[in-house]
Amino acid sequence: MTTTAFDDHERLQWAGRATAYQDSLAALCAHPAGLLLDAAGVKAGTRLLDVGTGTGTVAALACSRAAQVTAIDAEPSMLMLARRQAPAADVCHAILPDLPFSDDFFDAAVANFVINHVGDPAATLVELQRVVRPGGRVAVTIWPYPPPPAQQLWAQIFDAADVGRPIALPRLTRDKDFSRTRDGLSELLHRTGLDNVGCDTITWIHRTDPEAWWNGPANGIGATGTLMQRQDSSTTERIRDQYEQHITAYRGPDGDLALPTAALLASASVT
Repeated sequence: MTTTAFDDHERLQWAGRATAYQDSLAALCAHPAGLLLDAAGVKAGTRLLDVGTGTGTVAALACSRAAQVTAIDAEPSMLMLARRQAPAADVCHAILPDLPFSDDFFDAAVANFVINHVGDPAATLVELQRVVRPGGRVAVTIWPYPPPPAQQLWAQIFDAADVGRPIALPRLTRDKDFSRTRDGLSELLHRTGLDNVGCDTITWIHRTDPEAWWNGPANGIGATGTLMQRQDSSTTERIRDQYEQHITAYRGPDGDLALPTAALLASASVT
């Protein structure tokens, strides 16, 4: 198994947190699912691999298109929810970048906000190409940098609450990292051997309950959650106070939040 310190951190960060993710940030990550499947050319009969399926949102949508779906994830609690959400899919445990499938087995592969959670993004893309037949499609989404307003909001809250940023969090090594821009993601796909690469920016307004937006980090979801859970109770109270102040500008008449956000969607052909 090929893993890095970053991979080990990610496994620990997501362990047992499927329900917390489903109740908080899953709806945010679900938004590009249809466009992702379109970019991969998924239709009736397509043999699709959905890597990092999470709670199974993309897999379920692909099944509704009558695709033949295999969905994998490294986190057992995610697999439990994915099997419920996508009962028609073959849902199994696997850890990127090592996939238990033969060469050219699938017509397409998709990774919805997954490349940003692996220690070697290039190796992951090479492995996706291995299991997809020549002429098949690979499509991925990632969060861009600089972050969109929805994600910037948390940095603003932490700054206002005077929360220090630890330097000990595992990061990708320089030789494995890439620019989280349209050009950077496109270049990553190109240099791993993919052809006919295209990359677009998707923008939308994420509408959510304020407690759901709080509960993701409060339950340890993502890098923001890792930082949140390292704080003592008094600091957490300061963060909550700043949270209430900062979300005021995004509250609608119904009390829900309307958060502008964006993602990068890249797709390409396997040679």
